[in-house]
Amino acid sequence: MDQAIKAYRDAAVEQLRNQLILDNVDYVRKILSTMTSILPNNYDRENLEQAGIVALVETANSFEPERGIKFRTYCFPRIRGAIVDEMRKNSPVPQQMLAHIKTVKNAYMTLEPPVTPEKLAETTGLGIEKILQVLEAMRFSKPQNWNDLYCNIHSTWRSGEDSPDSALENEELKGLVADCIEKLPERERLVLTLYFTEDLSLTEIGQVIGVSESRTSRILAAAKFRLKELVKVNIE
Repeated sequence: MDQAIKAYRDAAVEQLRNQLILDNVDYVRKILSTMTSILPNNYDRENLEQAGIVALVETANSFEPERGIKFRTYCFPRIRGAIVDEMRKNSPVPQQMLAHIKTVKNAYMTLEPPVTPEKLAETTGLGIEKILQVLEAMRFSKPQNWNDLYCNIHSTWRSGEDSPDSALENEELKGLVADCIEKLPERERLVLTLYFTEDLSLTEIGQVIGVSESRTSRILAAAKFRLKELVKVNIE
């Protein structure tokens, strides 16, 4: 009887995992679509999609629904991380942009927090539009300390697996992030909200605010950078 129950449970778990994968293949493509606007048109996106799907399968296999975490909350940073790792292997960022990234990073180290895109533009002389392009491209450069804000904060929001004290700290962090979002410029706040809470793609957000997909991507990059700085100052 015990073996029969175990076999039934194993089959149910396997069915759940398979369904999670099938239900979220399009989610992988959606994540990918928000990350490739800076890539050249001839860049092989198929390898990136495959990397994301492999990460999806791995997270479905390790997912534990009893922890009370939404699957997409759990899988997002892993899928995105796998895609970024694949992009870094193939160095999609042009050499000139890598030089700009180095310039911006050097300027960043000289500035008092919170650093803003406007301060970076003034310090480097690159201009605000170029700074936004650099912030967008930074996601795919090698150094790890410029990781995407959402993935970093995302990992602290997993409920049900930490102590009560940690859960309280996570709730406080959520409140802090919400307060910092309110301090963003209106358009950046809108793009960030549509992207993360309404789950819209960059193309869909661009249609809402009346700009191109590439422009939307730069606005999102600026919003996430500015938010990261505000959160960092308040935590420190």
